[in-house]
Amino acid sequence: MIRRPRRNRQTEVLRNLVQETTLSVNDFIFPLFVIEGQNQRVEVASMPGISRFSIDTLQEEIASCVDLGIKAFAPFPSIPERLKDKYATESHNPDGLYANAIREIKRNFPEVVLFTDVAMDPYSSDGHDGIVENDEILNDESLEVLGKMALAQAQAGADVVAPSDMMDGRIGHIRRVLDEHGYQKVGIMSYAAKYASAFYGPFRDALSSAPKKGDKKTYQMDPANSREALVEAELDIAEGADSLMVKPALAYLDIIKALRERSNLPIAAYNVSGEYAMVKAAAERGWIDGEKAMLESLLSIKRAGADIILTYFAKEFAQSLKK
Repeated sequence: MIRRPRRNRQTEVLRNLVQETTLSVNDFIFPLFVIEGQNQRVEVASMPGISRFSIDTLQEEIASCVDLGIKAFAPFPSIPERLKDKYATESHNPDGLYANAIREIKRNFPEVVLFTDVAMDPYSSDGHDGIVENDEILNDESLEVLGKMALAQAQAGADVVAPSDMMDGRIGHIRRVLDEHGYQKVGIMSYAAKYASAFYGPFRDALSSAPKKGDKKTYQMDPANSREALVEAELDIAEGADSLMVKPALAYLDIIKALRERSNLPIAAYNVSGEYAMVKAAAERGWIDGEKAMLESLLSIKRAGADIILTYFAKEFAQSLKK
């Protein structure tokens, strides 16, 4: 007897019936960029279709996304240089840009879920995710800043804080700080396996957050390593993480799969700015079908085992469902 798998591909109805992986707007968190000022909407040159928003226009953008069914967002702040310093003190300013943005979003859209970024680099005059002393990134001293930042975000209305710094011990420290101040319900999505990747360029352009000196290889992971990701994930689980993230996504599908097979926690993946920009650039030149490439990329991330996908394609995907 000859097996003929093509029998199950003969019609669209059959193909839909046997489809193993599906996507919906419920899978996505939409990253957003926040800037100072009023009535501001400035496109990110390296990310066609993505803009930086002042707090007022950000509300309009979120409203349009909610109408499309997107209910989860990850805002990132673009902090002016005048407010940056060595210790990222602006990161826990209760009246700063980020805290005000979080409060305003939750006031207008109490039903949405906000995943807020816990990292020093947008606020640091050094552009690093930790305090820099003599060209060294200090770990334990940086945890104090991260704890204050997470608390300020929780107080402003964050539903889930997402430490993206890759300092050792930060999940446990943040969990203790939140619990001690009565924020037991605020979750922690850990960037458990965040690699020192070349795919972050457009994001750093959007926030002007690139390191002023050196690189991030002493704290972000080596792209050559996979077993190390399991160690990082195990530590974060033990310290109290509620979900685990792999960043970037497309070059690290094997890591997503490995974490999915070894943990029962929700697994998130960040379809990062460089991955988005490559699809957009090729589509603009007519080299690929942008919408089909978007769908194939997102399906691959879900198929690898991600429950949650942070992607700049979230709104475009939702719009494609309305066609």
